Amino acid sequence: MRTLPLLITAILAAALVGCGTTTASRTTTGAAAGAATGAAIGSLSANAGRGALIGAGVGALGSFAYDQHEKELQQQRDREAWEAQRNQQQYRQQSTSY
Repeated sequence: MRTLPLLITAILAAALVGCGTTTASRTTTGAAAGAATGAAIGSLSANAGRGALIGAGVGALGSFAYDQHEKELQQQRDREAWEAQRNQQQYRQQSTSY
């Protein structure tokens, strides 16, 4: 019976990690979700405080890494869109010069 609340907490924590649009909001959300999950796991071993601290640290680091990954992906998409637009303009210039 104790695994159901733990499972629900873990699912909610995973769902909330991606919330936010800035590095600070994503990291804060991840830290809070990690603290909640860590407290839930730690309460099973009578160390909810220690679990919350560890969970907050892991959640913050994980969320920060996720945020940086998302930023890199967005920069790559922006570069690809810019290159596609540039190529299209060059193609138009070539086709009108003939």
